[in-house]
Amino acid sequence: MHGRAVHPRRARVLAAHFAELIPPGHSVLDVGCGDGLLAALIREHRPDLIIAGVEVLLRPHTHVPVTPFDGKRLPFDNRSWDTVLFCDVLHHTDHPVALLKEAVRVARHCVVIKDHTVEGVLARQTLRFMDFIGNAPHGVDLPYNYFTGRQWEEAYRECGLVQRAVRRKLR
Repeated sequence: MHGRAVHPRRARVLAAHFAELIPPGHSVLDVGCGDGLLAALIREHRPDLIIAGVEVLLRPHTHVPVTPFDGKRLPFDNRSWDTVLFCDVLHHTDHPVALLKEAVRVARHCVVIKDHTVEGVLARQTLRFMDFIGNAPHGVDLPYNYFTGRQWEEAYRECGLVQRAVRRKLR
């Protein structure tokens, strides 16, 4: 049910937000792109962008070109993409900061991140449940590495990143 009801609408909403954030004419690497639907929808909004993805679990059909990767090291040279995009990917890794450093290595201009922040008493349990529903059927790793606001700040500082925009509610 999640795949039919939630995923397409969520991808459309997120694509519109990302399309606003990515500078004109950029090459964009979508890390952990899944089937590439999000990347394809961003390109519909922004035909000036060149978008491809990398993925640990390759799907038989993808909406954009997808390169396999090991989930740790991005298979590209330093500064080879203008923008590196993460959409709900970093919490699926054992070492989110290490993968974020990889994004900084291959990005010429910016790293765009959409992920979860643990806020509130039941937030971690709710995120785990929703993550399981949306990802377990696809065989996605679920280490549940959600960051608090302070952990995000520390990760940005460690990677040399500066926040330019923060959006809490995406509809």
